[in-house]
Amino acid sequence: MSKADNIIHEIYRAAIDAVNPYRACMGKISLSGGLLKIQGVSRTYRIEDYESVYVIGAGKATASMALALEEILGDYISEGVISVKYGYTEKLNRITQIEAAHPVPDENGIIAAKKVYDIAAKAGENDLIISLISGGGSALLPLPVEGISLDDKNIVTEALLSGGASIDQINCIRKHISIVKGGKLAKAAYPATVLNLMISDVPGDSIDVIASGPFTLDRSTFAEAWQILESLPDNCEIPESVRRHIKEGCEGNIRENPDEKAAFFANVTNCVLLSNFTALDSAASIARNAGYNTLILSSSIEGNVLEAVGFHMAVVKEIQSTGNPVKPPACIISGGESFVRVEGSGKGGRNTEFALRVLTQMDGMKNIWAASIATDGTDGLTDAAGAVINYKSYIKMLERGLQPETFLKNSDSYSFFEQSGDLVKTGPTNTNVMDIHIFIVE
Repeated sequence: MSKADNIIHEIYRAAIDAVNPYRACMGKISLSGGLLKIQGVSRTYRIEDYESVYVIGAGKATASMALALEEILGDYISEGVISVKYGYTEKLNRITQIEAAHPVPDENGIIAAKKVYDIAAKAGENDLIISLISGGGSALLPLPVEGISLDDKNIVTEALLSGGASIDQINCIRKHISIVKGGKLAKAAYPATVLNLMISDVPGDSIDVIASGPFTLDRSTFAEAWQILESLPDNCEIPESVRRHIKEGCEGNIRENPDEKAAFFANVTNCVLLSNFTALDSAASIARNAGYNTLILSSSIEGNVLEAVGFHMAVVKEIQSTGNPVKPPACIISGGESFVRVEGSGKGGRNTEFALRVLTQMDGMKNIWAASIATDGTDGLTDAAGAVINYKSYIKMLERGLQPETFLKNSDSYSFFEQSGDLVKTGPTNTNVMDIHIFIVE
């Protein structure tokens, strides 16, 4: 067995371990002498100056963040409610956690969002709200505006996902049909002091995009939201209620989301605790220690999976032919979130599709290993995090008569790797900083 067979698994595990939300919070948040301090935030909070300390939030990593906060603040926490994905829970004592569906919201998400909104709205001038936001927060905090039902919201979310919309585009729509997103939760919380702690799951760590920015200003507009809807394939169903609402906004009949002119943002402090680059940096360290010439390409890979695979394979081939940008033995690592246009009724996600498209180009590449892994442990609507492949995977494909083109046409990459035995299943990781891609060239 080649060293790469083992090290590639060690690399992605190290990447996921590096973005453990509990450890990040314990390492970056402290309470000493009555002062609450956050690494990277200049402001300090004298905890006893506040009449009440409320904790709210939503996301796949939020329960682990809440666990750390309970240990740090203890009885100072007056009340708290967070919305988390089913199975992404911790044992909490003071903060209520409500499990809800992701990526397509359910009624539990509505219940959680209402409770979060109610706490924000009741907070007063002498209260502190600590918001814990992480990837998945948009779906886990669904509270559509009047006239748009949860079913309508789900239909448009499914249309955006299947239509290949980017996370920025999906969140643009979400922000414009929501009561809490796009800075509206900050408005509800005013005049309370808000400390908004985030774990980023978006390229570039744009704070207005993470969980659709409930506590940040919104630079997107109704006009942009309308253009996104119009750009979707014809087979994507968009509810009339959503079209009508966004059209009303374009015509000026509905106010745009809060922007930089909104005074209440002065009461909000935003801090990103973890990002995709944190994971990539740890992965690169493992690769270097194993003797590989290592390069982090980018933590902001976006676009169609097909294009992303083409870019990565071009780099791999350049390494093989010229030794640029690094010489073999080499490891190149990247992160981000690409999208897949769903073509059929199969089962899969962007990571297994990425891996399968790489596999189709591995003819004769006996010295290449590749992995594409979702850091949250969930690739699309599957129980897999992704797949790890090499030339043996290519040989198994030929021996078993598996036709990758057939699986790709039916958007069924999960089933392909289920048969080839190359799926990676981590289970819930209680974190989420997008995806990681690893290529080893021996």
